[in-house]
Amino acid sequence: MSTPIKVALAGAGAFGIKHLDGMRHIDGVQVVSLVGRRLAPTEEVARKYGIAHACTDLAEALARPEVDAVILCTPTQMHAAQAIQCLEAGKHVQVEIPLCDKLADGQRVAQAQRQSGKVAMVGHTRRFNPSHQWVHRRVAAGALRIQQMDVQTYFFRRSNTNALGQPRSWTDHLLWHHAAHTVDLFAWQAGSPIVQAHALQGPIHPELGIAMDMSIQLKAANGAICTLSLSFNNDGPLGTFFRYIGDSGTYVARYDDLADGRDEKIDVSQVDVSMNGIELQDREFFAAIREGREPNASVAQVLPCYEVLDQLERQLAA
Repeated sequence: MSTPIKVALAGAGAFGIKHLDGMRHIDGVQVVSLVGRRLAPTEEVARKYGIAHACTDLAEALARPEVDAVILCTPTQMHAAQAIQCLEAGKHVQVEIPLCDKLADGQRVAQAQRQSGKVAMVGHTRRFNPSHQWVHRRVAAGALRIQQMDVQTYFFRRSNTNALGQPRSWTDHLLWHHAAHTVDLFAWQAGSPIVQAHALQGPIHPELGIAMDMSIQLKAANGAICTLSLSFNNDGPLGTFFRYIGDSGTYVARYDDLADGRDEKIDVSQVDVSMNGIELQDREFFAAIREGREPNASVAQVLPCYEVLDQLERQLAA
């Protein structure tokens, strides 16, 4: 086996743990440092996963010479600045979605990547879920052309809690986080850039200061359209559900499950080496480092998504 890639992971919450679980299945990777907001619970997670070093300061982890790469699972508002911090320290970096919540910050990350020459990737997991990979391969082979995507992103989250129901120290956002998944996926699956984008939002929550309901419409240069409905008010089935309507078939993706338009299940278990989208995302990050290439979902590739989000935010503000 070649020399292990040694990783620092920042953010020991719900998604940090998803990455730690995924990396357990990837050969040639060793997590050597864990960074968290509070030391005691961070040390507890580090002990569970056999991580030798735990701290509360990203700079302390970056100063460790053995660290080759960093995965950032920290609050959205910290992503861009911390990604730049990692690149300037000479480390490869994968930042969880979203890259930023202001376009100018994302552009600065892209510039820092170009200057450093390091791998910089964003956790746009939908590109890696086997269900969406299956659809993408049909599109790439010329067997399917996307005509419309209808997407529902629904949660019941009227307080600041994470995916585990634990209190958050920051506020999540339907546009810059949850819509980012679909805006990027739509352009990627359509194989065409987004040329029109429109948005409406519901009332602003009096305490959280964000819209709890949102509707987005997109059109790609090749004519494909997308309708996205998002809500933090949905007291029902949770998650994101994608309906692909194409010229040769209809497909419904629910995370890693896929069915056709008649709800007949499609086996996607052989699409990739795992059914875990986070693990597959991490595998791509480490493969790009080893092979010295641009990864799928690089900062440069996903930046157009954030340009669309910026356009939508300006529409909503007006």
